[in-house]
Formats: sequence, C-alpha cells, structure tokens
Amino acid sequence: MRSANRSAASRAVAPLDAAAIQGDFPALADRPYGKPLVYLDSAASTQRPRAVIDALVRHYETVAANVHRGVYDASVRATEAYEGARENVRAFIGAADAREIVFVRGTTEGINLVAQSWGRANVRSGDEIIVTHLEHHSNIVPWQLLCEQTGARLRVAPIDEAGDVVVDAYRDLFGPRTRLVALAHVSNAIGTVNPVADLVTIAHERGVPVLVDGAQAIAHMSVDVRALGADFYAFSGHKIYGPTGIGALYARRELLEAMPPYQGGGDMIASVTFEKTTYNSIPHRFEAGTPHITGAVGLAAALDYVRSLGFSAIAAHEDPLLAYLVASLAAIPGVRLIGTPRRRTSVVSFMIDGVHPHDVGTILDREGIAIRAGHHCSQPLMQFYGVPATNRASLAVYSSREDVDRLVAGVEKVKEVFA
Repeated sequence: MRSANRSAASRAVAPLDAAAIQGDFPALADRPYGKPLVYLDSAASTQRPRAVIDALVRHYETVAANVHRGVYDASVRATEAYEGARENVRAFIGAADAREIVFVRGTTEGINLVAQSWGRANVRSGDEIIVTHLEHHSNIVPWQLLCEQTGARLRVAPIDEAGDVVVDAYRDLFGPRTRLVALAHVSNAIGTVNPVADLVTIAHERGVPVLVDGAQAIAHMSVDVRALGADFYAFSGHKIYGPTGIGALYARRELLEAMPPYQGGGDMIASVTFEKTTYNSIPHRFEAGTPHITGAVGLAAALDYVRSLGFSAIAAHEDPLLAYLVASLAAIPGVRLIGTPRRRTSVVSFMIDGVHPHDVGTILDREGIAIRAGHHCSQPLMQFYGVPATNRASLAVYSSREDVDRLVAGVEKVKEVFA
C-alpha cells in the first residue's frame, strides 16, 4: 500500500502518485479489447485495493464463523472483528458512540431503514418531508413510499441552472408540518457539493431533523457527522474502495433508541415467547439475522486504506484533476457540460451534440474507457436539464491526467464516427 505525505496541516500536502496508487488495485490491470483500462465510473462503484481483497480472503480463511452467538474461539474472534469494524466506522465519521452505527447493505437500505422505522413512528397524514431536486432515486422513492403509507407530502427544494440548491427557496419550504429533511451531501449525477452544515442549521432552527445521503461524499472528503449536525448519515462500502453489500447508517443515539425495529429475526431480539418479544439494545435491534460479517471487515480495511492516504492528499490529487477534466471537456467543440455548481467533487456529466449517451458509452468502451451513460438514478434531475440521460465521468484516487487525456481522445473519436 502506498502512503501519502502526512506532513502537518500547515505545510503543503503532496498529491498522490496516481501511477503508484494504480498498482494497489489489481482490477485496473484489466485490458478490455486489448487496451489499457481507463476506469472513470467510480461514482457507481470504486475498485478495491489489494489491502481490502487480502482482508476479505484472510477473514474467510481464518475466522469465518458467526458473530455474537458462539462461545468458541473462532466466533469470539469473528465478533471482535465485526464490532471492531463498527468502531472503525464510528471513528471515521466522527460519531460519538459506536452504538450509533448500524451496519446495512448500503446507503439505500440505510435510508429505507429510517423511512420505515423513524418515519412510520413520527410522520402522519398532512406532514411534510423535504428533499432536493438533486437527489438519487434512493433518497426519493423511500420517502414517496412513506408518504403513500401515511398521507404525508413530499416537498422539493429547487435548484438553479448551475445545479446548486436555492437556499432561500429551501428555507421557505419549512412549515409547521415539516417533519424531516433528506438531502445528498454530493450529487451523484453532476457532483454538486451541498452546503450541508448550513442546510442542517436551517432545519434545526425549526426543530426538524436531517438525513444526509453520504454515498458520493464519503470517499472524497473528511466527514464529521457531529460537525455537520446530521441526525442521520448513510453511506456504502463500495463507494469507498470496500465490498458491495455493506454500508453504514449513523443515527444520533437518542433517535435510534426511540426507533422501532425495522426487520424481525435473530440477533435483534432480547427474548422471544409466543406471547411477546422484547428487543435487543441498539444497534443490534436493527441488524436482524446473520450480518455481512466479512463485508464489515472489508469495509474497515477500506477505511484504513483511505486513512493511509489522507484526505488532504486525496484533495490535493483529485481537485486539480477534476478541474483538468472539466476544462478539457469544455474545450471540445460540440461538448456541453451538464451543471456548473459552485462547488463540485469527483463527477462531471456531459453531452455530445447529436449523439445519444448510450452510443458514446459504447464507443468509448471499445477504446478501453469505462464511463457511465444513462440517467444515473436521477431522472428528476435529468428532466430539469431537459435531457434523457448524460455521459458521466467520475474520478477516484487512482485516476490520472492520462485517463482524462484518453477520455478526450475517445470523445474526439465519437465525434468522428458521427460526423
């Protein structure tokens, strides 16, 4: 594993060496169609470093036992690894207590957990839930389901043409029946970084809790849930160099303590009779059944990997690379960028005049370049910009200027094909 410069914050931080970092990721050695892979779809799923792969293999080879139930050595060690991963997540996002961390399959399940547990207990007919026009479907549909179940109403904070939330309009949406705000930390489609702390403050001044979808932020910036003021914060392991099928939901302890169980089964119970079941303490009350133990171990290894690089070094690498990507695409005649937010991270969406994004993605694929083409599970945002889909290029710690140059050359080839 390569480590970044860990100099004091007051000194300049050296950016990462992308070529060296790429050596940590075995999958990047793939050669689709005999060409070196340019992987620019990290917003959908990052690749995994050898350190994470080794942690998964090691766990399966040595302590692949169930947790919490066994008194034998392997089960005890598995439990220690699983609960150690919970503490790792707690420290990574600045939560006060490991009991505030619930392991889930990913951001989507975390949001659904809040909607169906906290939401069903606290939202009634006539109440209102605020989301923004930037949201991923996973932060829209669970609230629509809750509204259908309860008679509540979804209200949408508008954005401007650049792709930034209109803060005054957001503020005006609050009323006496507002029960929750749910918003993205970073837009998965256009990369907008929301001013989360400010938006949370506005909500809290009105006594309204806030859920933050952190899926696109977690790998690119230091997250401190207490500094943000988030009441709930969800993210996915596969967005931060970890396994799929594992993620975490942070919820303030007093909220989590008051929430009813989301699912029933083993490990979420204290005792069961046919007459009555009493429930386990938090967070286990929300982790019914055998959890993704190895996934939690892999997630912890991924967080350790990111720590070894350091967010200052990650920013020193990714920020100028993002600026180079934006400038390079904007300079190509016939290419239109979708969204120009004040603050952006890791993601750029663009269109090529006269070419459907699916055709762009297919041609680029034959050049060994992997981007995302589609609506990115953000159809309301696509409708706002009047497009059915976009091409999306997204960066990670292993991305390089050479990757951007290959993308630009690929875009030029697409234009030639459709000339």
